[in-house]
Amino acid sequence: MKDKKNRTLIITLAVIAIFLFGYFQYNTFYDKLGKPQVATGKTNNSYNVGVDLERSKVEKAEDKPDFKLSAKGAVLLDAQSNHVLYSKNGNEELPMASTTKIMTCIVALEYGNMDDIVTFSKRAASMPDVQLNAKTGARFKLGDLLYSLMLESHNDTAVAIAEHVGGSVEGFAKMMNKKAKELGLSHTNFVTPNGLDAVEHYTTAKELAMIASYAIKNEDFVKITNTPNWTFKEENSKSTYSVQNKNRFLSLMPGAMGVKTGFTNNAGYCFVGALKRNDKTLISVVLGSGWPPHKTYKWKDTQYLMNYGLDHFGYRNVSENLQPLYNMSVLNGKQDAIGLEMDISNKQVLLRNSDVVDLIYSIPDQLEAPIRKGDQVGTVTYYINGEKYMDVPVTSKNTVAKKDYRFCLDKIIDLFLSAW
Repeated sequence: MKDKKNRTLIITLAVIAIFLFGYFQYNTFYDKLGKPQVATGKTNNSYNVGVDLERSKVEKAEDKPDFKLSAKGAVLLDAQSNHVLYSKNGNEELPMASTTKIMTCIVALEYGNMDDIVTFSKRAASMPDVQLNAKTGARFKLGDLLYSLMLESHNDTAVAIAEHVGGSVEGFAKMMNKKAKELGLSHTNFVTPNGLDAVEHYTTAKELAMIASYAIKNEDFVKITNTPNWTFKEENSKSTYSVQNKNRFLSLMPGAMGVKTGFTNNAGYCFVGALKRNDKTLISVVLGSGWPPHKTYKWKDTQYLMNYGLDHFGYRNVSENLQPLYNMSVLNGKQDAIGLEMDISNKQVLLRNSDVVDLIYSIPDQLEAPIRKGDQVGTVTYYINGEKYMDVPVTSKNTVAKKDYRFCLDKIIDLFLSAW
């Protein structure tokens, strides 16, 4: 009897001990499941051994362009990746004249109904050359006016489109600037839909190239800018209007896709070109490429840029030297480690043979639970010739919950039972 009481007492004390230990574990580890918290350890630098970004900036002499451009600002862009292949003052804010109409056209295509009837206001009809010469009150289909806008660069048409789609020129400018922000552009601002000189109306060669890169992914935009001529009627009088494509670049190089010319006294001659040949799609931009009488400088500059891209660049996988991502240890988690992953698809970029790709890993030594599957826990930054190209997030492969009272108690019971 006495042995039975002693045994009962021992078991009772053991259970009390288990619950007391579990209680203290609960107070130490329990927390509601929330956002992942990176431990305060240092970044894991074992990934970045041997990387020297300053060394990677050195350009080999044989890869330097052998041409001199007339343009104040110029860029050559890989349309697939938006990687800049060549830049001359590419980030300088400059006026862009009628190349503005690339954004006017794409906003109208995305927000307008091509069968809508557009009425020319007094303001639209008063625009200076180049004009469709439509009278106040003239009515046209929006779809027809886009050919007037892009083939002959009519300034009155641009205002009529803006007033119809945006309610006013000012309202349409807000739509243009909203689209610019959606494209990640921070040095572009639109005031007019036609590109006539205005204070605070500007872009950069690089950002204008990014607008064009976006625009040529729209099939209707490409169809319009590649059409040789277009005939349409005014809805009231049934008068016939014909417009001819003034873009000489379409006949200068095989694979040319447009896109838009421009000129004002302030901006000089400007041109945005697109070319598709074999597996390459290139965007060129030249701003301030001469003033009268040097109307042909923009064509020469554009051909220099396009030939440079065709002759010196080929697609490479910038993730070819990506290191395996190790499992990362987890503090206070129900598992001790977690797997990592990142998206390495579609990382083909136009590069020269000598271009150097570096990857900088920003991944901590340790994480603290809780962690959900898909949470970003780090970043891999790609550099091309020492210049930042893109960030790719590193995410968790699975979920790791934080230790709680029940988890600790179960572990203690398992240990207690295994000791027997």
